[in-house]
Amino acid sequence: MSIKQNIYPFTALVGQENMKKALILNVINPALGGVLIRGEKGTAKSTAVRALADLLESLKVVDLPISATEDQVVGSLNIEEAIKTGEKKFEPGLLAKAHKNILYIDEINLLDDHIVDVLLDAAAMGVNTVEREGISYSHPAKFVLVGTMNPEEGDLRPQLLDRFALSVEVIGEQNPKDRVEVVKRRLAFEKDPESFVTGYEEAQQLLAEQIIHAQKVIHDVVVTDETLEIAAKISIKLDIDGHRADLMMIKTAMTIAAFEGRLQVEKNDLLKAATLVLPHRLRRTPFEDYNQGWSDIEKLVNEECLV
Repeated sequence: MSIKQNIYPFTALVGQENMKKALILNVINPALGGVLIRGEKGTAKSTAVRALADLLESLKVVDLPISATEDQVVGSLNIEEAIKTGEKKFEPGLLAKAHKNILYIDEINLLDDHIVDVLLDAAAMGVNTVEREGISYSHPAKFVLVGTMNPEEGDLRPQLLDRFALSVEVIGEQNPKDRVEVVKRRLAFEKDPESFVTGYEEAQQLLAEQIIHAQKVIHDVVVTDETLEIAAKISIKLDIDGHRADLMMIKTAMTIAAFEGRLQVEKNDLLKAATLVLPHRLRRTPFEDYNQGWSDIEKLVNEECLV
């Protein structure tokens, strides 16, 4: 593995375990459909995304600015050229560049809802289709969608929230020792990047190998009917709309199993998946806290998993 001195190592990040796991799971299985990271500034959201891309080397991060137009995102067709020559001339957009990479949108809650819809459609289908004046063009668009946002600056509509497979809430570390460690590691990195990165090279290599192996076996993971039934019962008891939550719980649990080197989903995988899939799908009033009621979810999942 080559060392890039200006990229902070993923394995050097302190805490934020749910965020790191959600990112890893989406890299293993881009078909999950993306992750929304909600939290205050200065909680290593952007650092984690770029560090994970660097870890795997085959990935790069494509940034999507919140000022981007639809044509800049999906690409455009040169209608005049098509009429003159009869040939489709496609000008690629950011989705084409993001193919097999990470598409990163900071402050996604400030992006136009229509463009968020387009991004989520492409992430779910793995294909981007552009239609103009009766002419259409499609190209592969399999990417890892990562959106970050500060809830204090406004939220996404519930319909859009539900489209994200996973969602995590991040806050600054509350343990004094962990906060000290965050600062110590950052100072060490800034003082001598080469030495700091070298110190994490073995851990980086091991994690990269674990992810690559999981990518190879994810399609061989099996899930029992009993586990499927538990997922369905959980969604029914929590009064969650539609079937997307059930599907996402199962797909996430399968990805967790692959990451942990197993080819069959265990009940505990479903509990871990629920922590990432369910909180942002709960019905709540505008004044309810995002994490309100999570203890009830955990209790419910544990009860079902222990049956």
